[in-house]
Amino acid sequence: MGCLQSVACKARVRREHIVVSDVSATIEPAATAIEESSPVVLRYRTPYFRASARVLMPPIARRHTWVVGWIQACNHMEFYNTYSDLGVSSWELPDLREGRVKAISDSDGVSYPWYGNTTETVTLVGPTNKISRFSVSMNDNFYPSVTWAVPVSNSNVPLLTRIKRDQSFTTWLVAMNTTTKEKIILQTIKWRMRVDIEVDPMQLLGQRARLVGRTQQEQPRILSRMEPIPPNALVKPNANDAQVLMWRPKRGQPIVVIPPK
Repeated sequence: MGCLQSVACKARVRREHIVVSDVSATIEPAATAIEESSPVVLRYRTPYFRASARVLMPPIARRHTWVVGWIQACNHMEFYNTYSDLGVSSWELPDLREGRVKAISDSDGVSYPWYGNTTETVTLVGPTNKISRFSVSMNDNFYPSVTWAVPVSNSNVPLLTRIKRDQSFTTWLVAMNTTTKEKIILQTIKWRMRVDIEVDPMQLLGQRARLVGRTQQEQPRILSRMEPIPPNALVKPNANDAQVLMWRPKRGQPIVVIPPK
């Protein structure tokens, strides 16, 4: 009977033993901010997506380690910059674009498969003899630079006329046993970020760009069901390393401007 009370005997952590509460997923109700301070690039900063949750984990057995935290993957990406009638530059994820994978990891590139390793995760090393209480949180936004001039040109003449971006993500709250590799999905969140900027390159710097379309993002959806994590969301490469910058002229062949890392 003594073994029934022993932490060492309770190697199995089941989903029903984990309590998740105060799950929050929001995008700030602010408009994307446009920066025109540079004569070389336009920059824009989107509002932040933020997710957080409180978790109660049961006692952990000896020789077992559990990590609880956020994993994120990109499911869809359209990112087009139009330069007058000359062509379009686009950031692309080739495997995702061509349907070879359903999602690509959005890890920080170091903490695979986790989105990050500060507030995003908590590690529990067994044995623990009582319930562990903690919170995990994450945030994400876009803050890119887009050249005023055609990216494959030696000219500095501003020709940028439009920026359109539409990107979708799935974010999971997961408990993972690093000893056995068991994964328990605790929550699934879907969110999307869209940007639409019109540019008049003939105007003075500081007066060229304006936001069009909706000024606020639609709020994330916290799903009532647990969606499985595609294998590519757990391994290298992450989206930042896999993306390619292409130049697609109106006439002529596409050119790789920046290859994947």
